[in-house]
Amino acid sequence: MRGASRITLPTRDAERELHTQGYLHVAGIDEVGRGPLAGPVVAAAVVLPLELTLQQPELAIIRDSKALTARQRERADIVVRQAALGIGIGEVPAEEIDRIGIAPATRHAMTLALEALPQPPDHLLIDALQLSWRNKPCTAIIKGDMLCTAIAAASIIAKVYRDALMVEMDTLYPGYGFAGHKGYGSSRHLQALQELGPTPIHRYSFRPLRPLLEV
Repeated sequence: MRGASRITLPTRDAERELHTQGYLHVAGIDEVGRGPLAGPVVAAAVVLPLELTLQQPELAIIRDSKALTARQRERADIVVRQAALGIGIGEVPAEEIDRIGIAPATRHAMTLALEALPQPPDHLLIDALQLSWRNKPCTAIIKGDMLCTAIAAASIIAKVYRDALMVEMDTLYPGYGFAGHKGYGSSRHLQALQELGPTPIHRYSFRPLRPLLEV
């Protein structure tokens, strides 16, 4: 039907190809939180079984976390956790992001996520980035969270985990609206920074906060 919107679902093609090459534990890896002004950058690593025994509605919900509503992500998080052979989560706080930079911090979060898996994977599938970890082969897939099921699963786990963390931060640091914008630079967040100043979870090295430190 002309004009009808189509939802692009990720596939397991990359995983299956690696399985045929003898890689039995393939980890999909993704991160969330590179752009916010506050809070950690979080990465997740997910290893899915060779055969997913999921019904189509459950399988279809495992897709890029940005394409899901908050309620859908909560459901997808449950589905992934029930289906996965292993899940690892890594987070790097704002203080370390300021110290080493966001790109190294992102890779460090991914490394921590891999280290947290119950069993080391033998191949990595990552959204866009390359990662050197224990000499394991790594395949970077552009827009991997849209194209690869394992990476999409990791994006869901990371997003739900970080969102819940920022809701907690909203209680610890009221007035900034962390539960709503999750640390991103919304107009409410920027106004709160002007009125209240930065908190310990703010990224002082990010440009919007630099003038505040100079006052």
